[in-house]
Parts: sequence; C-alpha cells; structure tokens
Amino acid sequence: MTGEDTRRPHSAEFFGPERDFWWNLDHLELIASRLGLDAVGSVLDVGCGVGHWGRLLSLVLPADATIAGVDREPSWVLEASTRAQRSGLAERFSYQEGSAEALPFPDASFDLVTCQTLLMHVDSPRAVIEEMLRVTKPGGLVLAAEPNNRVWAVVDTSISAGATVEERVELIRFALTCEHGKIALGEGNNSVGDLIPGYLAEHGAIDVQTFIADKPAALVPPYGTEGQQALRDYVMREVEQGTAGWTREDAQRYFVAGGGRPESFDAAWERRLAERRREATALIDGSFHTAGGVLLYVIAGRKPG
Repeated sequence: MTGEDTRRPHSAEFFGPERDFWWNLDHLELIASRLGLDAVGSVLDVGCGVGHWGRLLSLVLPADATIAGVDREPSWVLEASTRAQRSGLAERFSYQEGSAEALPFPDASFDLVTCQTLLMHVDSPRAVIEEMLRVTKPGGLVLAAEPNNRVWAVVDTSISAGATVEERVELIRFALTCEHGKIALGEGNNSVGDLIPGYLAEHGAIDVQTFIADKPAALVPPYGTEGQQALRDYVMREVEQGTAGWTREDAQRYFVAGGGRPESFDAAWERRLAERRREATALIDGSFHTAGGVLLYVIAGRKPG
C-alpha cells in the first residue's frame, strides 16, 4: 500500500462502551472462587486490546497481582497503557506489542494466562493455546473467554419473531456462510468457543472446566440501565455506519469465501441491514425487546505441575 496506511486497527468496532457491560462481577467472583484465583500473583492478558479484560479480572484477583498485556496493535498498547495510568493502576499493569502466536516471554512466566475474544480472530487457535500453555507456570491456569456467535441468528427479538421460516433460514444461511468464509480466509472462527475445551485437552491441559457467562444482551423498554443504553447506542451506530457485525466489505469477502454466490450477496446483505434498521426504529419508539441470549464461555485448563 502506498501513502499513509489508513486501515482501522483490528477489532476497532468491538471496543465500544458496550464491552464494559458484558459481565456480572459477582459471577466472575464465583468463577474465581471455583478456580482458586486467590493464589494468582502474575497474569498475562493475550490480545489485550485496550485492556478491558485484564482490568476486569483484576477486581477478582489478589490486590497485589500484576497484569501484563500483549497485543499486536501498537495503538491498542498505547491506549491500554493510558487507561491504566488514568485509573491509577500503572504500578500493577504493563503492556507491550507482541504476537499471540509467538509470545515475547520465557517459558513458565505467569500463574494465569488469559484472553477474551482473541481465539475467535486467529487462524490457528491451537497454536495460540500452545503458546499460552508454554508461558504458564506448572500448576498454573490458562483461561479463555470465547463465544459461539452464531447464536444471535436464532435468538428471537420483537422484530425477528414475526419473520417467516424462509426469512429466518435466509438470515441464518447468510451468517453461517460468512462464518465459514472467515475461517477459510484464515481470519478466525466466530464460534470457536465450542471447541476450546477440546483444544486445551489436546495440548495437555488438565482439569479443564467450562462455564457460561450469565449476562445476556437484554433490551427491554425503557432501556433504563447504563448497559442497555450502551447496547441501544451500538445498534444505532451500526445503522448509521451501514454495518451489521461486519462492514459490507468484510461481509462480502467472507460470504464469497464461504461458498456464497457473488451475485447473491447484495440481496442477502440488504436483508440483514433491513432487519437492523427495523430494530433501530423499534428502539427509537420504545417497542423493541429481547432477552438477548448470549453464548459466551469461560474455559479454564491447568498446566500439569
């Protein structure tokens, strides 16, 4: 590419305010209790982005636990460092550039090595898990929060509940075709969470445990909580930008790579955008509602001692 590189940093569309409302803290406290995280002194957050996951986990870890973050994107490393500084956490948190496939740390460096929605974006989640286990101390934990994202295509809302079987099947077909294309292009599996427990076991992790996040993406009028307002704003932002989970450009790449006929893309994309626009209209007039089912796993495996 010539001239200035104007690409957006990876995952920029997923680092909005709504990310701060993915978890119930008391549920994370329960998971931390079950996994014995009170003994953790050092943490590595792989693919840390702007630091959401590491800062959240720090609330259920010992007060003196240190958290290092690594991300391939320089702008996210800078932003994560800035946020830690502003929050008075700079002594406990540190961030640096690095690849998840080749972590810049020696073997057996951390008590806990973790990631949130990273493995869904890599070509080989197995390779990243192998690296995460490498830098985990014997007896330490690898902890991954990863989704099955195709669930959104079958969860009812007050808009989609009125669709015909054929209309629902077309939206599901579009979502699955794009997911398969993303995998084929080596850009990750949006529903990889289903497979992570098995991948951990394949690489020698023991005591593999799986939990499910207990906080759905509910939207119920009058959308009075801060979390619901952030979700509402996310939908509005997508409609304004003409996106639907992905940009049109990315969706078209995935659709074709997943076996979709190029000449069918425009109609399929318009169906998805039209549904999003109907959701936004209903949110404005206060008629939209959904329990907002989410399937986000928390998966842990211990490195043999």
